[in-house]
Amino acid sequence: MEAEPPLYPVAGAAGPQGDEDRLGVPDGPEAPLDELVGAYPNYNEEEEERRYYRRKRLGVLKNVLAASAGGTLTYGVYLGLLQMQLILHYDETYREVKYGNMGLPDIDSKMLMGINVTPIAALLYTPVLIRMAQKYYEYSHYKEQDEQGPQRRPPRGSHAPYLLVFQAIFYSFFHLSFACAQLPMIYFLNHYLYDLNHTLYNVQSCGTNSQGILSGFNKTVLRTLPRSRNLIVVESVLMAVAFLAMLLVLGFCGAAYRPTEEIDLRSVGWGNIFQLPFKHVRDFRLRHLVPFFIYSGFEVLFACTGLALGYGVCSVGLERLAYLLVAYSLGASAASVLGLLGLWLPRPVPLVAGAGLHLLLTLSLFFWAPAPRVLQHIWILYVAAALWGVGSALNKTGLSALLGILYEDKERQDFIFTIYHWWQALAIFAVYLGSSLPMKAKLAVLLVTLVAAAASYLWMEQKLRRGVVPRQPRIPRPQHKVRGYRYLEEDNSDESDVESERGGGGGRGDGVEEEAPPAGPRAGPEPACPYEQALEGDRSEEQ
Repeated sequence: MEAEPPLYPVAGAAGPQGDEDRLGVPDGPEAPLDELVGAYPNYNEEEEERRYYRRKRLGVLKNVLAASAGGTLTYGVYLGLLQMQLILHYDETYREVKYGNMGLPDIDSKMLMGINVTPIAALLYTPVLIRMAQKYYEYSHYKEQDEQGPQRRPPRGSHAPYLLVFQAIFYSFFHLSFACAQLPMIYFLNHYLYDLNHTLYNVQSCGTNSQGILSGFNKTVLRTLPRSRNLIVVESVLMAVAFLAMLLVLGFCGAAYRPTEEIDLRSVGWGNIFQLPFKHVRDFRLRHLVPFFIYSGFEVLFACTGLALGYGVCSVGLERLAYLLVAYSLGASAASVLGLLGLWLPRPVPLVAGAGLHLLLTLSLFFWAPAPRVLQHIWILYVAAALWGVGSALNKTGLSALLGILYEDKERQDFIFTIYHWWQALAIFAVYLGSSLPMKAKLAVLLVTLVAAAASYLWMEQKLRRGVVPRQPRIPRPQHKVRGYRYLEEDNSDESDVESERGGGGGRGDGVEEEAPPAGPRAGPEPACPYEQALEGDRSEEQ
């Protein structure tokens, strides 16, 4: 009786073909090591590399979408709470019931003061979208990066198309926050409001003939006071949405850049950190864009106060405020896609087109004074709000993309966007201080600022076409092995990169532009980024 063959072959045992398997490879101790630990025979390195960078690109897109949705929800909650609380605190009965004789009859003015100072926190803004755009370019052109070597930087302007696309996606989401902010008012607060015959009973003039904000508007706008329990439920839902937005960003947003690419702030010196934003103002490009920064703050506040209140609520009532802002939001969100025109048209076109649209609307509003308590012209208000949103979208997408294209260096972007949002915050605060001015004065300031911003921007583009070289302060090299705070550096941050290459810090004063050098190869190597300089310093210490 023959023995049954084993269920599994014995390791090292000779099979029916001797010491070789069916593929002709020796088995057992004589088997070559390469066959056991070598690469998979069907492995395609090029295909795996393509799949790896495809996953990286999808990760960047996921970051952009998650950051856009999270920012929309967060800002929508902020605006929704702000609008609801302002309306509640405007009502005289609500203030008396809530505060009694605490001596706070002007609580709404104090709230407005705090709200308009808050945007100064924009000094901490980080331009994440630009670094996502730069990473997406690297992941899309990884073969070129391998050929050029890891130390070579991408060509100037190479990430601009991706930046325009990401800015359009972000602002398409972000402008929807104005519509999201109206949901508490549409589904909750509107049920407690008086109609326009009560709230506008003493209003005599609107639009260009009005004075201040809603002169003659009734001090009681609530028919009945909302129960505290209902207010707590609404505010709890809004806080839950804000918490969900935070989880969305933390859970789905990966790192936009590696920590080793950033500057160690302590090693640069806190004195330089606070000085560098102001030293960047010597760059003529930034000085020419300051009027646009100011106008960017003016036009958003005018849409929410001048247009929505002075023309809208003053004539058609408080109960239609939410729908006017929804029209503005939808127009801005849809028009953010127009920022993609920069892919095919010259760079100034989107920004100048938005300024031109606002110019026409501002001139039209100069000569329009809608009658109070008349609804026949309500369609004009909706069209004006939507068109103003279109101009705002072209302004925001064009200005952010322009800064990302002009300032590609990672170590400068934080300082540049700090200046941008700082001037924007100052403009918002200036609008609050001038809230009691006549509407004609507000429109005149808006018009003058708009014309000055457009003219200054076109002058900047003309300088760039002539080849004028901008003067930028030098970023100090990070010194990792220091103790305490350092306010004086060996590297003079007051000198520009051009002056440092010439070997001297004098010769030109601050704010003086320099003509472009003649075409040809540069005399020296391209200056390394701070991270590369830090690596060179560590290598020299080790040697």
